Amino acid sequence: QVQLVESGGGLVQPGGSLSLSCAASKDIFSGRAMGWYRQAPGTQRELVAVISSGGSTTYIDSVKGRFTISRDNAKNTLYLQMNSLKPEDTAVYYCNTTPLPRAWGQGTQVTVSS
Repeated sequence: QVQLVESGGGLVQPGGSLSLSCAASKDIFSGRAMGWYRQAPGTQRELVAVISSGGSTTYIDSVKGRFTISRDNAKNTLYLQMNSLKPEDTAVYYCNTTPLPRAWGQGTQVTVSS
């Protein structure tokens, strides 16, 4: 049973923007902290942004000021607005609970290249 569905990725030039969405089942999303993770080829998956059930946010240093995580609790949907994208942001992006991820969705590919 698919419970996390990411969308919104694509190819964008450096400096561009993308907006990612994650539709989650209610039993995963409701009342839980959620995060956006990413995995570039040959690297381990990393957690880049977290939002608590109450809306508090944290980011890794490399995306601070460029990425914004948000959530719509009524729609069980997580978002990631990515601005000023850099080639090093290229990765497959996933959403999941944090700190203990559940089964992973398929992710959405983000490619930043000129």
